[in-house]
Amino acid sequence: MLYDFLAGLSKDWAALNVFRYITFRTGGATLTALLISFLFGPRVIAMLKVRQRRGQPIREDGPQTHVIQKQGTPTMGGFLILFGLVPSVLIWADLSNPYVWIVLLVTLGFGAVGFADDYLKVSKISPKGVPGRVKLLFEFIIAAIAMYALVSVAKEPLATALTVPFFKGLLFHLGPFFFAFGALVIVGSSNAVNLTDGLDGLAIVPVMIASASLGLIVYLVGNAVFADYLQIHFVPGTGELAVFCGALIGAGLGFLWYNAPPAMVFMGDTGSLALGGALGAISVAAKHELVFAIIGGLFVLEAVSVIVQVASFKLTGKRVFRMAPLHHHFEQKGWAEPTVVIRFWIIAVVLAMVGLATLKLR
Repeated sequence: MLYDFLAGLSKDWAALNVFRYITFRTGGATLTALLISFLFGPRVIAMLKVRQRRGQPIREDGPQTHVIQKQGTPTMGGFLILFGLVPSVLIWADLSNPYVWIVLLVTLGFGAVGFADDYLKVSKISPKGVPGRVKLLFEFIIAAIAMYALVSVAKEPLATALTVPFFKGLLFHLGPFFFAFGALVIVGSSNAVNLTDGLDGLAIVPVMIASASLGLIVYLVGNAVFADYLQIHFVPGTGELAVFCGALIGAGLGFLWYNAPPAMVFMGDTGSLALGGALGAISVAAKHELVFAIIGGLFVLEAVSVIVQVASFKLTGKRVFRMAPLHHHFEQKGWAEPTVVIRFWIIAVVLAMVGLATLKLR
């Protein structure tokens, strides 16, 4: 909005030329989202408490300490994140850029699916919300629409191609299979973040770390000079997604203020599905899906732990972990919740650094 209005006036007012720079608008989006979260956070949380008198239903098969410590805490805190994220993107991003709208619509679409799940849990006072297959159906529909839009916007030969880290010229042309692959990345990312969201502050910090990493990546791949220097594939237009990533970081910081232990509000599926879907869509747009698997490796580990646990129990009747997802396994081993959370944050930072290192190792 500001870009469309003020950048056009820069010819007459030189000071307004800063609005042409993605870096400036990314910083503006970060601060705006953070400010919105601080201003409206208490009101949003108070509203959720009034409407959710018993808070988020706690799983009976989860850690017993959660039943005591977390009972009555409201969920749907993802509302606060989206409330800070969306206006900031609309204010600071170039709204003529199709990538911005595609990622924004994926975020809101997955957020709507998460809201439906949270609403059923709260209204029925049960940890069971929308059936898993129904959720996946709607998620894949949204992801499929997003993939069609992303492929339509992308330039050849990258439109349906998969890039590979460490190899500057290697492309796998997947053709029609790229639609299924991209949709799987978006849906998988969404649900992996959802599985990670189980302890106070556990999911939001790795989300911000991944967002910062992807923000740098989209800025570089969207800049012809930097892309040529690093010998990575140039994807015109994706640099504008750095503004989205900045807004996500700001909204995430604002949410963390209220989600820090002991949490005043939980993210819920409203937030986790939306944020995971957004990160997946950004990675597909930037043609860095495999690098995102490294940067978001913590989410991958959490998801894999659940898959391994379920498969092992069904095939052998035995469990590999004391409890899944992985963070509950360490809780059951006696780690304090803050210990699990901070150590997982450290893992997320290390994996992000490894992922970013692939930009230069060609």
